[in-house]
Amino acid sequence: MSAPDELTIPSPADFHVHLRQGAMSELVTPHVGEGGISLAYVMPNLVPPLTTAADAESYISQLHKLSPSTHFLATLYLSPSLTPEEIRKAAAAGIVRGVKSYPRGVTTNSDGGIEDYETYYPIFEEMERCNLVLNLHGELPSDIDRGICVMNAEHEFLAHLHKIHNRFPNLRIVLEHATTAKAVEAVKACGDTVGCTITPHHLQLVVDDWAGKPLNFCKPVAKLPSDRQALRDVIRSGHPRFFLGSDSAPHPLANKYPSAVTHGAPGVRPAASGDDLEPTGVIACGCAAGVYTSPILVPLCATLLESFGALDQLANYVSLNGRKFYGYDQPDQLAKGTIKLRRTQAPSNVVPPVYVHPKCQAMGDGDTDKVQVVPFWAGKKLAWEIVN
Repeated sequence: MSAPDELTIPSPADFHVHLRQGAMSELVTPHVGEGGISLAYVMPNLVPPLTTAADAESYISQLHKLSPSTHFLATLYLSPSLTPEEIRKAAAAGIVRGVKSYPRGVTTNSDGGIEDYETYYPIFEEMERCNLVLNLHGELPSDIDRGICVMNAEHEFLAHLHKIHNRFPNLRIVLEHATTAKAVEAVKACGDTVGCTITPHHLQLVVDDWAGKPLNFCKPVAKLPSDRQALRDVIRSGHPRFFLGSDSAPHPLANKYPSAVTHGAPGVRPAASGDDLEPTGVIACGCAAGVYTSPILVPLCATLLESFGALDQLANYVSLNGRKFYGYDQPDQLAKGTIKLRRTQAPSNVVPPVYVHPKCQAMGDGDTDKVQVVPFWAGKKLAWEIVN
């Protein structure tokens, strides 16, 4: 049977996206809808992080002003300041659907992350009662003395997933951005209340694609070819608890290609957007973790799934499975409408080399105030495009 030239699928949802603050947010928030997403689940690791229902409502209101046609849902940042009472407030507000857990120091703006999950059992109990989702960044911090590094940090974390699930079997949990075969098997082994997001870039990248290549560096890092195959296989199978969470994470170029100098030194400045800052005085020689896919997201997913024989699972991956897990699969639950894609050979379907804030178009490439971000697959051609 020949491959189709057009596809119509239910409105896609991205259940893990970073939309930042300030000028960077102004640039990237409209890209969510342009990439084909109608429902976006937004991460809370801002500066400062979103830790209250009031903070979340204010932030979501800002996002809606930037992209009125996209529906945004908020998460709260799991931290010592979060209380069961605040969980109840957040659930009542309606726009907060989950709480995000970051182990301390593993990724962007995670310095306030957690170190001991049992401390938060009262929070998890209230989340279970309020039907909020626990979103787990599934890594342990690197600790070379204990044998933990970026390549096995996800595997070492999985015991925590099982422990929390066994203690709170009715708590909905999402293991975010899985990268390994062992993570896939761990989620499969859990009950129906445990889901898993898989990013499109992890369906493409392996370790050789990010080693020494900052634009492809993200956390958790892409792993071995056998791990990538496991991710592809579970998407191709249509397993109902695996779905799209892009982890699209824009970073200023200065943070992807940092100099070994201190923020605040002559000629060096923090990102204009106010995101992804390291404290003044910290040597900024590490590459920021994040891959940016929002503007091309659904065509990218179609292109990648077709490349490994899973195009027939596109609707499950980008629309149906995630909406069902989060409870947005009914017509009155933000699930209205469809999106159409068509196969294209148009030269215009090449991914742009960079996205620049409209107010910065006239600035030179070396201007440190220029707000710009390089997307995943820059310069490559997508096989599919959205029909407007």
